[in-house]
Amino acid sequence: MTGADSEPQKLLFICSQNKWRSLTAERLFDDHSYYEARSAGTEPGARVRVTTGHIGWAEIVFVMERRHADRIREKFGDELKGTPVVVLRIPDKYRFGDSHLVALLRQKLLAHLALLS
Repeated sequence: MTGADSEPQKLLFICSQNKWRSLTAERLFDDHSYYEARSAGTEPGARVRVTTGHIGWAEIVFVMERRHADRIREKFGDELKGTPVVVLRIPDKYRFGDSHLVALLRQKLLAHLALLS
């Protein structure tokens, strides 16, 4: 949130398939009053594939790996102008909801989201 009466800040989480990492990150923000989260994947078989609409909606984009940042910059470069893209450096070795993944996400997101609780 940017002010006392502001809307929640819009966070977009991206991984390859939108099945484990980015979806877990999105779920961390269910019912959070300061942030609204969505997630998507970069690959053709993704559960939800990232679109121009996702990019235009987001105020901050978090990607799990550098290759995800490269792909969205290549495909959505104009739409991303002015939108921070943060590489979390979380490898594709966790399942959806994995407790280690949740802890790692919380640790890495704390540096970027002051109101994370």
